[in-house]
Amino acid sequence: MAEKYKILIVDDEAPTREALLRYLRRNFQVKGASDGAEAIEYIRSEEFDLVLTDLRMPRADGMSVLEAVQGKTPPPLCILLTAYGSISDAVKAVKAGAFDFVAKPIKLEKLDEVISQALSSRTPRQTVAADAPKAEATVLSAPMAKVMELAATVAPSKSTVLLTGESGTGKEVMARRIHDLSGRSGLFVPVHCAALNANLLESELFGHEKGAFTGAESRQRGRFEIAAGGTVFLDEIGEIDAQTQVKLLRVIESRSFERVGGTEPIKTDARLIAATNRDLRKMVAEGSFREDLFYRLSVVNLQLPPLRERREEIPGLAEHFLKEFAAENNRDIKGFTPELMAMLVQAPWTGNIRELRNTIEFMTVTSGSAELGIENLPPDFQTAAVSAGGPSAGSPLSLEENNFELIKQALKQCNGNRTAAAKLLGISRRTLHRRLAEMELE
Repeated sequence: MAEKYKILIVDDEAPTREALLRYLRRNFQVKGASDGAEAIEYIRSEEFDLVLTDLRMPRADGMSVLEAVQGKTPPPLCILLTAYGSISDAVKAVKAGAFDFVAKPIKLEKLDEVISQALSSRTPRQTVAADAPKAEATVLSAPMAKVMELAATVAPSKSTVLLTGESGTGKEVMARRIHDLSGRSGLFVPVHCAALNANLLESELFGHEKGAFTGAESRQRGRFEIAAGGTVFLDEIGEIDAQTQVKLLRVIESRSFERVGGTEPIKTDARLIAATNRDLRKMVAEGSFREDLFYRLSVVNLQLPPLRERREEIPGLAEHFLKEFAAENNRDIKGFTPELMAMLVQAPWTGNIRELRNTIEFMTVTSGSAELGIENLPPDFQTAAVSAGGPSAGSPLSLEENNFELIKQALKQCNGNRTAAAKLLGISRRTLHRRLAEMELE
């Protein structure tokens, strides 16, 4: 069996260091260092895939650790842990070669995400054990974890990717993530196909020459030129007309195109990601979408699951959106009442993440209270019973995963049985372990 990734954890605060060692030991080989000087000795004598280090430490700080890391061939990745007051220093560290930083107090969901992104960005020193779950899978629903894992796998390739799923499931966010993990130096350039008529879309994609049509007063570059070395994201690809389908097929096959009104072939190395909420196979059968284009687009097809199949993610998403809109609108809102969170988890969310986001924004900007409650919900808010296996409507324990007091109550009610407590809370046992580790860090 292949060995796991090896991570060095560096922190002079013993409780934090030991908690991180216990948490990450489930998925990785881990070793701890009590300060930067000890870490530098380990880095010089051993091989690591990733170094997770505090920024402010005695004897040798995180910047010294980063310098030691960069002296290795090949260098391990480096992630900084920093207090909020030192974030500017962490940003400087990233510019100096660190992969990223995570602010203290550490939120394990964020730490999992950054570690997963870091390890996905490089060829590992050794292959991760086949039975070792990815760090990111501990904070996602099972369906979404599979999508994220495949996205990270295909990101460095040049293959076209087709993102499918209901409206509002986060297809553009996923496209940006694939681009970010691809290592491409060019821009991420989105195009919303349904917002443009056929003539405008063709000009938008491929550009036009001066005088190509009425109003074309100068030459204009298209999105495929602007995205040189990067990614073109075509949202709602099912809405493009037959003529544009033909031209797009040529771009994929020949990696070249002409501007509207032009005759000179222009080469492109932009990677193409497309998305749709329509059934392209059905459209092919009906003759409204080219079969050859469909197969060119769907070399890799990622199906994003609807939010109703990802209910365990709702509390984290709701908190994220609340922080975003509270900051934007200068609102001092601390969180959600347990009753409101229960309703959010149980809602049908036919509009998926986009609908959840809009709902949180409405409550944030219309509420004058320090905590959002049921009375702050939009007038047209709908509730529904959740699917089997999720939290039960009416259960006082089917609430947000981040509520530590709730976890304590669940464990007490289940006499310390973690499997039973996780079931009562409506979360996975793995998620419960992550929350318990986070409680220890707090």
